[in-house]
Amino acid sequence: MVCARTAAMLFNRLVDWSLDQHNPRTAARHLLLSKPAVLVLLLLSSAGFLAAAATINWLTFLLSPLALALLFFYSLTKRFTVATHFFLGLALAIGPVGAWIAQTGNVNLAPMILASGVICWVAGFDLIYATQDYDFDRLEKIHSLVVKLGIERSLRLAQVLHATMLVALIGFGLVAKLGPVYFGAMPLVAAALAFEHRSARNLDVAGINRAFFQSNAFVSALFFVAILIDRLA
Repeated sequence: MVCARTAAMLFNRLVDWSLDQHNPRTAARHLLLSKPAVLVLLLLSSAGFLAAAATINWLTFLLSPLALALLFFYSLTKRFTVATHFFLGLALAIGPVGAWIAQTGNVNLAPMILASGVICWVAGFDLIYATQDYDFDRLEKIHSLVVKLGIERSLRLAQVLHATMLVALIGFGLVAKLGPVYFGAMPLVAAALAFEHRSARNLDVAGINRAFFQSNAFVSALFFVAILIDRLA
């Protein structure tokens, strides 16, 4: 996971090198590492991911190049489609499916339902985060769903996506036969999502960062703890 995420972020840095320099929000990123250093670290982290996958089981190894390709492909999508937020969701949704395969050696309905929830969750919060780049994306003619829909409708779509995510989490719990601890955590997840959208409503940087980082960190940690306690109880 660490190697895959590192490789994906390095690839994103590499392909968006010039674009990031023109965006005030990301203008300083190219100062952190030189291009050759980014390329070397990208190769090392990619090799580390493939090697780690090979040590788990045959299916994780066979699928690892596809997983890496999906992670890299996301960084290119903004150049030709406004659905880039959903491709980011797909890139992260392969995480729980990959973990399921690593643990069981196969895949069934439960992780696919969870993956659909992750797609909705990530696309929703990425739409919120993308409102910061509305002016820049419109000026640079970057394919952006926020530019296409406008900020207000994009935020409403994010709400719909997060409501769908909550339904998917409940469906996952039912199919995976989880217990009361897990389902008891769902109202807290709903409250965190509501707080996220309330924080983002005024479109100030502090509110958006609070929505993007704090709320989603709480949701993911709560999800993990709920399943852990449920399985150990």
